[in-house]
Parts: sequence; C-alpha cells; structure tokens
Amino acid sequence: MAARVTAKLAPRFWGAHLLALVLVAIAVGLGLWQYGAWQAHREAQAADLTDAAPVPLDEVMGPDDPFPGTKVGQPVIVRGSWVPTGTVYVSGRERAGQDGYWAVTPLAVGGPGAAALPVVRGWVAHPGDAPAPPSGTTELTAWLQPPEGTGQPDDDPTDDVLPQLRIADVIQHVDQDLYGAYGVAEQPEPGLERADLAQLPDVGALTSIRNLLYAIEWWFFGAFAAFIWWRWLTEEPEPEPAEEPADTPVG
Repeated sequence: MAARVTAKLAPRFWGAHLLALVLVAIAVGLGLWQYGAWQAHREAQAADLTDAAPVPLDEVMGPDDPFPGTKVGQPVIVRGSWVPTGTVYVSGRERAGQDGYWAVTPLAVGGPGAAALPVVRGWVAHPGDAPAPPSGTTELTAWLQPPEGTGQPDDDPTDDVLPQLRIADVIQHVDQDLYGAYGVAEQPEPGLERADLAQLPDVGALTSIRNLLYAIEWWFFGAFAAFIWWRWLTEEPEPEPAEEPADTPVG
C-alpha cells in the first residue's frame, strides 16, 4: 500500500490533493461556524437579565411587537395610567408553599387610551383580601415576561379570575390594545406580597437546533470527502488488460 500512496503523491496529482484538502477545510470551518452560532443563541437565551439595569419599555418592545425572546426577565421602566376596571386575578400562584393569586392591573403606557401592559402588582392569598385596584398615573419598574399560554381553559369567562396570564384572556376585560407581554412589579403594592417570576431565562432543547444540525451536516460532508480522498489514495489501480496475441496466419 505504501507504494500505491507514494505513486499518488506525484506532482501530477497535487491538484486533486489540494482540492480534497480545501473541501475538508471548508466543511470543518462551516461546521464550526454553525456550532458557534448554536452556542451563541443558547447563551443569549440563558442570560439572566433580572439584575440588569432597568431600561424604558419602548427600548425593549413596542405595543405591536412580538415578545423579544432574549429579554425574559429584563427590568423595564413603565410610565402610564392605571386601568382599574381591567383588574384580574390569576389563580394557581404559589408563594412560600401557599396557593394564591396574582393581582394584575393593566397600565396604559403613556396615558389613558394607549396600549396597556398588564402588571402583576403582587400576590394575595384570596382576591377578596386584595386592596382596591389603583387609579391615576404612576411610574414603576417591572420584570418583563412573555405571555403565558398553557391552554388551560377558563371555567368561568364572566368573572375576573383567570387560570393563566394569557393576553387573549386579559384583553376581554379592557377596551384597549395590550402589549404582547406582561410585567411583574419589583415592588408590590401595599397590602400585597411580592410575586415570584413565572419565567426565568431557560434554554430549550430545540434552541437553534437548526444550527447544530447544519454543523453536523457539514462535518459529515467533510468526513465523507476525506474518506473518498483516502480511498482514492490507497486503492490499487486496475491492471491493464493483456494484449491478445495476433492470429497466426494459416499457411
């Protein structure tokens, strides 16, 4: 085999060797690039922003924007007018092992009639124990959270108790548009306990899985190119067919 390999290293085959090396290098490089993109997406999604400096809400998202997936837990500064008639209570919220409710009131960002951000004002053991919904204008800091959507049905759509904080359910209680998010107030309202964050940054199993699959695909292509090159390098050339003897004339 050594003789066959040595023969294939002749200068006339250098172009083929160079092509094989370039193809393998490109495949490995593109695979590493896709792998790096996969890691970067996961790190961005896992970033814990809850201790970050608060920023104005409009720097993170607008009233018609989808929730920015990399901003889970981002503290935002919200200024506006309370919409007390839109107050709802979200059931199934635990605090210190006790089941209770979130008190949620929309806050019209910028003033009455504007799109509102549902704000979790705090936790209470029972809606009847909650203080009256606030009114007037305010400025507060809240952790931004994506809307919930577990699919749990609302057994009684006519009351002000919801099984989850879903924007499509909250909007039934107000006469204005809502943001595609909600906020959890850093400081609970007097008479309420501080609410725990429902969602913190989490890395899902399928986060940027396409980038990882592309990386594997490129590496597989590189391995296949290297295998073909090695097979060609080590294969034994087919023997040339022997010349048939010329027919002897009959004399």
